[in-house]
Formats: sequence, C-alpha cells, structure tokens
Amino acid sequence: MRPFKYDRAKKSNDATKMVASNKNAKFLAGGTNIVDLMKENVERPDALVDVNNLELKQIKSMGSNISIGALAKNKDTANHPLIKQNFPLLTQAILSGASAQIRNMATNGGNLNQRTRCVYFYDTATPCNKREPGTGCGAAEGLNRMHAIFGYSDKCVATHPSDMCIALAALDAVVHVEDEKGNKRKILFGAYHRLPGDTPEKDNNLKHGELITSIEIPKNKFANNSYYLKVRDRASYAFALVSVATGLEIKNGIIRKSRIAMGGVAHKPWRAMIAEKELIGKKPSQKLFERAAKMEMERAKPLEHNKYKVTLGERAIVRALKMASA
Repeated sequence: MRPFKYDRAKKSNDATKMVASNKNAKFLAGGTNIVDLMKENVERPDALVDVNNLELKQIKSMGSNISIGALAKNKDTANHPLIKQNFPLLTQAILSGASAQIRNMATNGGNLNQRTRCVYFYDTATPCNKREPGTGCGAAEGLNRMHAIFGYSDKCVATHPSDMCIALAALDAVVHVEDEKGNKRKILFGAYHRLPGDTPEKDNNLKHGELITSIEIPKNKFANNSYYLKVRDRASYAFALVSVATGLEIKNGIIRKSRIAMGGVAHKPWRAMIAEKELIGKKPSQKLFERAAKMEMERAKPLEHNKYKVTLGERAIVRALKMASA
C-alpha cells in the first residue's frame, strides 16, 4: 500500500471540499472495498477523507417514502423494522451478500460505489481498461465465466458485484448527493450506474467530490409478493453468477405492476424491462413466467465461457417470479 494523507471530516461540506480540491482523494466509510483495492495497488489515492462522523446514518419515513442514510451499515439497514416491513426484498438482498462481518462494517453509500470483482481488474499484471484505460480487456478473450452477457462493450465485460443494488434497482430507488458548494441533486437509480461504453473506468455518474447522503425508496405494494434469488458457486461469501430481484403487485389474481432486476449479468444492475412488460395484466402462471423469462434472455450475448448464464438466467427469473407470486 502506498503512503496517503488521512483526514476526518466533521461536516458534509468539509468532506466534499477536501475531496473536490484533490483529484486523487477518496471518501472513506466502511473501507470494505477501497482498502482492499489499495492493498492490491489497484486504487492509488494520495488522500482519504473519513466520513464516518457525519450525521448520515438515519433510516426514517420521509413523507410517503423511506430514506436510508448513506452511512447506515448494511446490517442495520437490513434489520431495520421499516425496511423489513416495507421492503423485505431489500432485506433479503443485503443478507445474501458478503459475510456477517463485512455487513457489520459496510455502508449503504459504499455498497453503491463498490467496484467490480473481475479478476483481471484486481490483477495488475494483466490488461484492464477499467483499471488503466487503453490497455485492453483481458477478460474479453480470457476466462470470462463470471462476466457480462448484457450491455458490455469491446472495452469491458465486467459485472457489477452488489446484491443490495439489484434490489434498489427493482425498487426504483433515488440517490441523493451533495457537492462541495452545498448543491444537492437526485439521481434515479437506473441512471446512477453506467454501462462501460468507451469509458469503463467510470462506474457511475457521480462527479468527483460529490457525496451520497441518502437513498430514497418510494413506497410500493410489492411487500407481500417479492423475492431475491441469488445463484452462486457456494452458499456464502460468493458473488452472484446470476441474481434476480423481483416485486409484483397482484390484485384480484392479476399482475398490476412488476419489477425485475438482475445481477451478475451486466456492468450495472440490469432491469429486465421486456419481462416486466410481458407480465402486466395477466394471471401468474408457470407458462407466463417462462415466456417472459425467455423473451428477456433472448437479448443476451454471451461470451465464450458464460453461455450457461442464458439458461441460468431464464430459470432464475422463473423461480424468482414463482417465489414472489406464491
């Protein structure tokens, strides 16, 4: 790990000013990702600004919606009564991620900003456009069993690693951020993360120095019919091969609204819009779920070693929908 300067911010504005004034500075919250990346010489900040003393930990009702603080721990978020009652999908997703020890430290804002776990990204001896733009993508022609089947480019085929973010995508969350001048803005969750395109080094649409302050989740009627399914190589402490977050609003036996998001398949949480639309106005059934899943996965463009994800994705969507509708 390279030497770096350490500062502890007492106010949000102090934190954003310190990071904005130094292009090589980073925020430090739980440290469960940035510290690992620094140890591997993948991230090389020359300054860290500790934001753990900021008052951004509240989980509360906000009008008809619910707000979760950016610095609330993943564990506390998953187990909070407001979340368990209104958004059990989010609770399931968070508790399926990482390990209990990491969930005790990791923050909500950090979860949104965690970087890919692509082995080529972590291995500084291999080419990686995300780590060093212009060097190439080692995974594109390499071992790409874990990589994307949707939305990738010739510059990057990495996938987004979060479980929490897949649920937030399905829940139409909104990210609240603040800059060094105190300006605040909202980013729809679907617009927060980016597909790689020609700039895979940019994971999201935050500007340098902007700090996530909270995540707002609009209330919905999915609580009784939602499910998070994670398919992985082992039962714990493993990233998704494919994951599916789904929420259904069912009234009088008919699906009125549907949300489906997928993980392990793209550079960002992938909304299965085609499958969602196919479900609307119909009665839940095995045949309907199979048809919707097939229609969605027909768009997939698998790489050499991850063709299995197409079939796995179909079956995962069907199973998640069956569990949600039960």
